[in-house]
Amino acid sequence: MLESFFTGFFLGISLIIAIGAQNAFVIRQGLLKQHIFYVALFCALSDSLLIIIGVVGLSIFFNNIIDEFLNLIFGFSAIWLFIYGFLRLRSSLNSNLSINLEISSKSASLLNSLGIVAVFTFANPHVYLDTMILIGSVSQQFIGMNKILFTIGSCLASFVWFYTISYGASIISPLMTKSNSWRFFDFFIALTMFTISFNLARSGNWI
Repeated sequence: MLESFFTGFFLGISLIIAIGAQNAFVIRQGLLKQHIFYVALFCALSDSLLIIIGVVGLSIFFNNIIDEFLNLIFGFSAIWLFIYGFLRLRSSLNSNLSINLEISSKSASLLNSLGIVAVFTFANPHVYLDTMILIGSVSQQFIGMNKILFTIGSCLASFVWFYTISYGASIISPLMTKSNSWRFFDFFIALTMFTISFNLARSGNWI
């Protein structure tokens, strides 16, 4: 039984460990100490919901839907990520940038933060392919309690990952009080967004 649990856990970790749009935003929230608990919780619960949907046997049904609208999803995601990347690039080039972490954390809106991370989560076609399709398909090799443990392991991986990068980032936030550090990080995020946007647009046959 433990084998099925760890199979789900390490599969889940391996699929979300790459620094993508969602992870980059979560790390940024952690550095700013903005609604860390709730942003991480939203991401983990969202992943868990999609994983459970795939595991209960709907992966084949959703695979057909995703295939039908995949190019449209790719295109929308590419545009959104490009716009967000542009905003981060503009921020990184701002010579007057000065961030006060305490003020920033108080003035941020929880709904706004959750709204942005919701788009990063559900407008990303790979999240459906990874959770509902891939994890859902792998889960079909297990039955009974083993399938439940596999599902728990996969869901737990999301909680461990998002809370680790959120609070891990908040620990090093004092290093980000200098504006040059934020310029570099925002520039890194912009490059990440532009790269993912380009790959999505190409995968969706938009370019």
